[in-house]
Amino acid sequence: MTPLILGALWVIAAAITATLPMRAQMIPGLTLLGLAPLLLIWIAATHGLLWTAAGTFALLSMFRRPLTYVTRKLLRLPLPPIPPEFRLPGQTP
Repeated sequence: MTPLILGALWVIAAAITATLPMRAQMIPGLTLLGLAPLLLIWIAATHGLLWTAAGTFALLSMFRRPLTYVTRKLLRLPLPPIPPEFRLPGQTP
C-alpha cells in the first residue's frame, strides 16, 4: 500500500505547488516531475497496470503544459510565446 499512499501525497504536493506563484513553481514542479516515473514504476511493480494507468493520467493531467512544451522543443516544432509572468524585464514575446 506504500506506493499508493506516496502517490496520493505526490498528488497533494502537486496541488500545493500549483497554488504557488508561477516563478516559485519551477523547482518543486521539476522535482515532482522527476519523481513521477520512479513512483509509477514502483506502483506498476506493486499494484499492476490499472493503478499505473491512473497515476499516468494524473501526471499527464497535472503537467500537460510543461510536457507539451518539452515535446514541441524536442520535435523542433514552433514554441508558444512566453507568458508575460515568465518574461524577463525588457524581453519581447
